[in-house]
Amino acid sequence: MVRVIKPGMLTTIQDAGRWGYQSRGVPVAGPMDPCSFRLANALVGNARTAAALEITLLGPELEFAGERIVAIAGAEFDVTLDGKPVPLNAPFIVSPESHLRFGGRRRGSRAYVAFAGGIATEPILGSRSTHLISGMGGLDGRPLRAGDVVPLGPTRIEHVTPRAATPVIELPDRHATIRVLAGPQADYFSADALEILQSRPYTVGQQSDRMGFRLDGPTLAHARGADIISDATPLGVLQVPASGQPILLMADRQSTGGYPKIATVISADIPIAGQLGPGDTISFIVCTMTEAMAALITQEQALMSLEAA
Repeated sequence: MVRVIKPGMLTTIQDAGRWGYQSRGVPVAGPMDPCSFRLANALVGNARTAAALEITLLGPELEFAGERIVAIAGAEFDVTLDGKPVPLNAPFIVSPESHLRFGGRRRGSRAYVAFAGGIATEPILGSRSTHLISGMGGLDGRPLRAGDVVPLGPTRIEHVTPRAATPVIELPDRHATIRVLAGPQADYFSADALEILQSRPYTVGQQSDRMGFRLDGPTLAHARGADIISDATPLGVLQVPASGQPILLMADRQSTGGYPKIATVISADIPIAGQLGPGDTISFIVCTMTEAMAALITQEQALMSLEAA
C-alpha cells in the first residue's frame, strides 16, 4: 500500500477511463494527459490501462509500506525519495517506509505516478477512474486526503535500470498551439468564426477544471443561435455558449451538451492540452483530417514502441 502524508492540490486515481456508458449518461473520466499516463505505466511494466495517480500543479508526499517499482511521467517536478533526487520518465525502486516528495513544478501541470502492479481500488462500472463531479471511482470518488491508504496490486521486484525514456509529447511552457478539426456544428457560427478562433490566443480561466477549460479570448459569433438539441460531447470539443467564449471539454466532461461545437481538438494534441493550467494560453489552428490521422499514428507508434520495450 501507499500512505498519503500530504495530498497535494488535486491528486486523484485514474485509469484509462470509464468507457462504454456515455449513452447512459455516465462520464468517462480518465487521465487528462493520456500519453504521459501510458508512459508511466509502461516504465513499470503495467498494462496501459492500469490505475495510477494523477497529480495537478502541487504534488503530494507519499509513504510506501513495501518495496515497489515506481515511475513518474508528465509535468516536470522536483521529486525526491528520502531527500535524494529521483529521475523523471524512468523507473526506480522504493523501499519500505521511504517517502516520495514532490517539490517545485517547472513545466506542465499534471504528472502521473505509476506503481508496478497498479492501484487496486474497487472498480466501478469496470473502471477505477475518479470522476469528481459524480463522486464515482477512486477512493470514494474524491481527491486523495492526508491519511488515505491506497492499495496496490501484486507484483514482484526485479532489477531496474534507471534509464530515462524520451517523453512522447513536448510539455507546454505556459503556452501551447493546439490543432483542431472543424465541427461538428461549425455551420452554427458566422462565416469568419474559424478565422477568429485562430486569430489570437485564448487564456485558460481560473474556473477551469478536469471537466473543461473556460477560455477567455476572441468572441465567436453564432449564426443560428446558441442552443441545439443536446448531443454527444467528444473529448476535446470546443462548445460555445451564448457569451461567445469557448469551453474546451476535457476528461470529466458531461456525456451530452446543448451548445453548438465549433471545433474539436485532434486526438494527438489532447495530451498537450491536458498539461495546461489556469493562466496558460492556447492558440488554435485548423488542420485537415489527413494531418490529424498522421499525427495520431506517429504518436501511437512511439507509445507502442515504449510499451513493447
